[in-house]
Amino acid sequence: MRRRNKGSSSQHPNLPEAEENPQKKPPYSSNDVFTACLGFRLLNALLIQTYFNPDEHWQALEVAHRIAFGYGHLTWEWEEGIRSYLHPMVFALFYKLLALLGLDIPWVMIKGPRLLQSIFSAAGDLYLYKLSLALFGDCVAKWALFSQLTNWFMFFCFNRTFSNSLETVLTLVSLYYWPSMRSSSNKVPSGSRKWGVALAALACAIRPTSAITWVYVGLLELYLTHERLRFIFLELIPIGSVVLGIMCLLDRLMYGSWILVPLNFLKFNFLSSGGDYYGTHKWHWYFTQGFTVMVFTFLPFCAAGIIKSKHWKLSGLILWVLGLYSILGHKEFRFVLPVLPISLIFAGYSLAALEERSSSNGEMKKSSCICYKWPSRKHLAIFFLLASNIPMALYMSLVHQRGTEDVMNYLSKEAAKEKVKSILFLMPCHATPYYSTLHYNLPMRFLDCTPSKGIPAESDRFMMDPVTFSTDFARNWSHPSHIVLFDSEERHLKDFLVSHSFKEVRRFFHAHFKVDRDLQASVVVYTLTDT
Repeated sequence: MRRRNKGSSSQHPNLPEAEENPQKKPPYSSNDVFTACLGFRLLNALLIQTYFNPDEHWQALEVAHRIAFGYGHLTWEWEEGIRSYLHPMVFALFYKLLALLGLDIPWVMIKGPRLLQSIFSAAGDLYLYKLSLALFGDCVAKWALFSQLTNWFMFFCFNRTFSNSLETVLTLVSLYYWPSMRSSSNKVPSGSRKWGVALAALACAIRPTSAITWVYVGLLELYLTHERLRFIFLELIPIGSVVLGIMCLLDRLMYGSWILVPLNFLKFNFLSSGGDYYGTHKWHWYFTQGFTVMVFTFLPFCAAGIIKSKHWKLSGLILWVLGLYSILGHKEFRFVLPVLPISLIFAGYSLAALEERSSSNGEMKKSSCICYKWPSRKHLAIFFLLASNIPMALYMSLVHQRGTEDVMNYLSKEAAKEKVKSILFLMPCHATPYYSTLHYNLPMRFLDCTPSKGIPAESDRFMMDPVTFSTDFARNWSHPSHIVLFDSEERHLKDFLVSHSFKEVRRFFHAHFKVDRDLQASVVVYTLTDT
């Protein structure tokens, strides 16, 4: 066996090579990795046909559609000034380009934003590979990228147009440039920390809660660097001020007045617990349910990688983020998306460290991703991960909760044929996409759910008693040409709909099992009989 160099790690055969030869040329170029990841993410984007969370449409694409085309709904968050226009502006510019090229047709309007996001996602994949390569060597980098591309939740969520998705990309790119994330023998090039600071500031501008991540990294950098004054006064403050200034100028232009979004966001979500209006979970939810479901069958490999690698700075970041988010009452899967790829780096470390024992002398064989076939244990591990993650990814992306996307795709095509005059959504608020998918300026109405103290919102009152609410509501409506609702409420409202001259015209499968409320198996479209 090869004698190890003094001071090198015994935890992984490739780790000392990464530390001793940080300038060693990797087996794959960045262009090759990015091209492969881009092809994968483009296919990934086309396969996503389900509805996950309203913010994908209502806090990004709907706002962008209003900027680009002059119509689109702004939710109460934009009236309160707790969201920045920085993220929606990316898609607004994309919509403008489509309009100039005459490509703002239904299919492109539906698929285009996720295809655009796939470019950002591929950049995130590339920098996960580069970060793993810098920290642990080429073998770990390949397996980390494998883990990233095959994890079901990354496939399901990363290409969606959430601000969390772009935040995750910026986090991966920025971490690559922070010296505090590297070992002392594997430093980043001089001056690259400025890029790390700029991208971290941009992540915080897009998603203020990203500050949770960067407080940890920033304090670690402050502790480890020998240039503290330079870091604070020549990098952190000036770069952060420039990014904050750009954000404030953009929001001043869009809001029409000076608004400091991070401050408003902090007041609403942290000081007044406004997010709790949308539901709360136990403090341990991320550890026992949320994050464990996201990591899924990669969890034991992630845990083993953390222990084997002993890279406590990076694993400490995961614990820090999960711990602070656990303090908040309102919790969602996507909130902790930025640390999921970091966990998958450790899963890649564990996969790369799988070794086959010699049947003759019991010694450990040298692991190599290039020269040897997969050991049997590695083969079984890969089969297990693929067999568990691929069906989950495809089911969640193609099947579960697809009805609300399908119905808007249908109505978009019908509206283009001038067969739709107005639409009423008798369902929980924000249950479907809106103008950004319909892309046709006609009257639409959904049930409001703006937070209010002590007074149930329209959406809540409808769910408590659909018949009474609809009867009262119909006294003041102008008859819509189409009504959209779930079959779980249709059962209660069938007589009401018939009595008001509505008939069923289409039914779309939605889900096999319930998530929060009663099973919403299908989405139904009713139309006036004379329409």
